[in-house]
Amino acid sequence: MSGIDNTLKEIFGFDKFKPGQKQVVETIMAGLSAASIFPTGAGKSLCYQLPAILEQGMTLVVSPLLSLMKDQIDFLKSKNIAAAKLDSGMSAEDYRSTLEAARQGKLKILMIAVERFKNERFRTQLRLMKVSLLVVDEAHCISEWGHNFRPDYLKIPMYQKEFRIGKVLLLTATATPMVIFDMCEKFAIRQENVVQTGFYRKNLFLRIHPVIEEKKDARLREVLAGKPDGPAVVYVTLQKTAERVARMLTKNGVAADAYHAGMKNDQRESIQNHFMTGKTSIVVATIAFGMGIDKEDIRKVIHYDLPKSIESYSQEIGRAGRDGNPSLCCVLGNKNAVPILENFVYGDTPGFDNIRHVLNSIHQNRGTVFEVRAYTLSRDADIRLLPLKTLLVYLEMVKIISPKYTYFESYAFQYLIPDKEMLNNFTGEKKIFVQTILDNSKTAVKWSNVDIDGIVAESGSDRQRVLTALEYFHEKGWIDLQPKSGVEVFEILNSGFEIDSTAHKLANLFVKKEKKDIERLHTMIEMFEKDQCLAKSLSAYFGEKLDADCGRCSVCLDKSLIRLPESELPFLEKMDFYTLVRALTDVALSPLPVDLTTRFLCGILTPRLAQYKARNLSGFGRLEAYPYKVVEKWVQSQCRG
Repeated sequence: MSGIDNTLKEIFGFDKFKPGQKQVVETIMAGLSAASIFPTGAGKSLCYQLPAILEQGMTLVVSPLLSLMKDQIDFLKSKNIAAAKLDSGMSAEDYRSTLEAARQGKLKILMIAVERFKNERFRTQLRLMKVSLLVVDEAHCISEWGHNFRPDYLKIPMYQKEFRIGKVLLLTATATPMVIFDMCEKFAIRQENVVQTGFYRKNLFLRIHPVIEEKKDARLREVLAGKPDGPAVVYVTLQKTAERVARMLTKNGVAADAYHAGMKNDQRESIQNHFMTGKTSIVVATIAFGMGIDKEDIRKVIHYDLPKSIESYSQEIGRAGRDGNPSLCCVLGNKNAVPILENFVYGDTPGFDNIRHVLNSIHQNRGTVFEVRAYTLSRDADIRLLPLKTLLVYLEMVKIISPKYTYFESYAFQYLIPDKEMLNNFTGEKKIFVQTILDNSKTAVKWSNVDIDGIVAESGSDRQRVLTALEYFHEKGWIDLQPKSGVEVFEILNSGFEIDSTAHKLANLFVKKEKKDIERLHTMIEMFEKDQCLAKSLSAYFGEKLDADCGRCSVCLDKSLIRLPESELPFLEKMDFYTLVRALTDVALSPLPVDLTTRFLCGILTPRLAQYKARNLSGFGRLEAYPYKVVEKWVQSQCRG
C-alpha cells in the first residue's frame, strides 16, 4: 500500500479514494499544479488535505466564506491536523498566535479570504512562511465567464508569483468548459492535470412545481411534510423573505430558523452549529448559507424563490444527499421574482457618469500614483464596492493603472504593559527608535494613534521598519495593534488617456457583463421549462452527456411541459410618479437623475441612496416587482414631462 493510501486510511479513516481524488493527489505530490472539477460533496477538500500532511511546508487555502473556513477547520482538527484560519473576527491573541504558528512551520494548513493578500501586515508575515501549495477554492470566481466573478480573485496568479509559491490547486464544482479553460490558463495548468469527474448524481430527485405566489407557503409546508424525512434548507432571495417564511413555518408548527448576511456573526454561527448538530432541522436562508457546509444527511433543498443561474442552482442542490441516499431538490417556481433577481444585476452596473467620475479622479492626480480609499470613492462615484473593484481591474487590463501595494492609512494600539517596561527590553539605538515611536503615538482614552510619517521624519528610518517594530510589539503581547483605513496604491501607467472615450469603452464592458448575467438567469428558466429530462439538461450545461433520461425528475415523471406562472401587474401609467418619489426629492439633488430614481423605485441601494437613508423613505422599492428596464423607461418619460 502506498504512502497516500496509508494516510487516507490512518488519518482520514477511508478505505478508498472517491473518483478523481487519487489522480489529483498524485499530481500535487509530483510537484505539479492541478485543477479538481468535482460535483458538490464529491470530496474536493481531500485533494489538498492529504498532500498537506505528507509535504514539507504549509498549504495556504483561499476560501470565499467564513462558514466554509470554520467547517473545514473543525474537520481537520478532529483528525489532529494542525490547521487554522485568519479572519477579521479573531481576537488579537488568536491572530498573533496563528501567525506565529504559521511562521514557525507548526501549521500544515492555513485558510484565508482572498482580501487578506492586500493586508499590509499579513503580507509582511507571509514572506516569512514556507508555503508549498496554494489552493484556490471556488476557483470559478477568477473567470469573468463564471457566475460569481470576484475581481480580487483575478490577482491570485500575481500573488502566487510574488510570494514564490510553486504549485496551485484549483477547486470548483460549478464550471462550464469555457470557465475551466479560462481559470486554468490564468495559472498555466496543463490540460492533462485537469481532473473532472461526472456531474450527474443519481440520488438527487429534481422537481419543478409551478405555483403562484399566493399558494407558495401552503405548497412549501406540503413539501416539507412529505418524504424523504430529514434536515432541509429552504432558499429565498431576500433577507426579509427568510425571516417571514421562517416565522410562517414556526407559526404552523414547523420549527425553522432564518439565516442571512444581515445577522450578526455570532447569531449566524449559532444557527449553523444548531443545524450541523441536529438541534435545528430546517433553515430558511439566502445564499449566504450553505457554502462549504459538509452535512451529509440534508434530505431536501427547496428553492422557495428562483435561483439566479444554473450554476447557483447546481451549487445549492449539491448540498443535498451527500451521503448518497435519496434527496429531494424542489423549485417552487413562478416568474414574479425575476425582476428582483434582475435588479441585483442592474444594481451592479455603473453608468457612464459614474465611471467618468473615477477616470477624472485619475486624470486630476498630479503624481504618478493613484490612491484608492474604497468606501470614499464608492460613495463619491456612486458605484457599489464590488463593481468598483471590477472597474479598477478593467483599468488594469487596459494598462491605465497597475497595482503597487496596499497600506493602512493609520495604525492604533493600546498598551498591554506599561510603556517603560517595553523600553527596558531595548538598549542603544534600538531604545532611541522605540522611544521615538512611543513619543509619536498620541493616546486618547485607551487607544494610541501612531504618527508614522512623524516617526519616519524624526528617526530617519523607513516606513517598513516602523511597521516591523509595531508588529514585533504586538507579537510579544506588549500592545494590541489595530490597522485602520486601508488604501490601495496604483501606479498610473497612462495619464494621457481620453476620459469620455475610455468611459464609454468601460461602460460597454459592464453592459456586456450585465447582458451575460441577465441571459444566465433566463437560460435557467428556459431549462426549467424545457421538454427534456432535467438531469440531462443540467449535465449538458456543464459539459457532461447522459446516455439516458434520469426517469425521476419532473419532466420524466409528468411527461408534460412545465410553465412557470406569472402574475399580472398594474400598469405603471396609472401610478402617481410624484407621490412615489416625493420623499426622494426632499433629500436628493434636483433634477432627479433617471438612473438614481429608477434604482430607488426598484429597491436597489446605491452608495448615494445609502447616504440619503433611502431604505427609510416611502417609495423605496415600491416597484421592485417590475422589470428594471420598464421602470427606467417610465421614469424617463416622467422626467421629460
